[in-house]
Amino acid sequence: MTSRLKDVAALAGVSIRTVSNVVSGSGAVAEHTRVKVQAALDELGYRPNVAARTLRAGRTGLIGLTIPELHSPYFGELAGLIVQAAQQRSWTVVIDQTFGDADAERRLLEGTGGRLVDGLIISPWALGPEELAAHAQRVPLVFLGERSPGGLADRVAVDNVLAADEATTHLIGLGRRRIAALGLQPHLHNGTARQRHEGYTTALRRAGLAPDPALERTVRTLHRADGYAAMSALLEEGVEVDAVFAFSDELALGALHCAHQRGLRVPGDLAVVGFDGIEDARWAHPALTTVVPDKRQITERALQCLADRIYSPATAVPPQDVVVPHQLEIRASTVG
Repeated sequence: MTSRLKDVAALAGVSIRTVSNVVSGSGAVAEHTRVKVQAALDELGYRPNVAARTLRAGRTGLIGLTIPELHSPYFGELAGLIVQAAQQRSWTVVIDQTFGDADAERRLLEGTGGRLVDGLIISPWALGPEELAAHAQRVPLVFLGERSPGGLADRVAVDNVLAADEATTHLIGLGRRRIAALGLQPHLHNGTARQRHEGYTTALRRAGLAPDPALERTVRTLHRADGYAAMSALLEEGVEVDAVFAFSDELALGALHCAHQRGLRVPGDLAVVGFDGIEDARWAHPALTTVVPDKRQITERALQCLADRIYSPATAVPPQDVVVPHQLEIRASTVG
């Protein structure tokens, strides 16, 4: 026999409304209550009637996820977590990529005007705050990353300035003084590289070290090949360098590969820190020290913000600017 909401409510000892809130992801439910209801849902094998709920509510059960690059390990890991968590809310995720192109971002945002999806999570790299905010008035939107919607929509991000400061300070604490920064991207407007550069220079100046433009390297993308090329250029130009802070793990992995080819000992001759906490960093040789954003919390906070906008648009809290935790995971690329 198919279980019903009232069966779950009876087993969990809560109201039908509470069970409905847990199933839909809407409304405030205490964590211990949510756990109890989820246990009852699992025990009874409850499955929501998505078709009926969609007809009643005028919703599709689809949400969009728009990211710059599907092939990026960071965004790939994040997308996997979002799909997994969305399934628990009976949502299906439609994924698109923009490659950081303004027209692509605009096209995908404008496509939501027809409400083919109930809401959208997007990591924009190109569009400005005014245009982002305008779209946020027409469809439930949650922004990921540094590009701000001007306080008119929810945003979930890490503190890039603080994280980069901590990464650079770690290298300084190891006695490194010629610390290269790989990953400046003046051609992009999302603010990620700018904020990580700010944290890098803040740490240097606090330690009495003057930033050296020769140690700061611009890249087109944040991929391994770009890190390899930037590291190669540093060495070929004869720039003195004893450490690298790379603005992504992929850049750091490229720099590591170059260092190995040139016969440099890591971390003896060159200490390397990355950013993103991708799985590959754990298996690098040596294992890569990296800033690890809490991707699960990014996922949960983004989906909860979206659920608030979808299910309770009239009573939802004001737009939130959510900063999720990060940690510097120290591994053998800096402390051998």
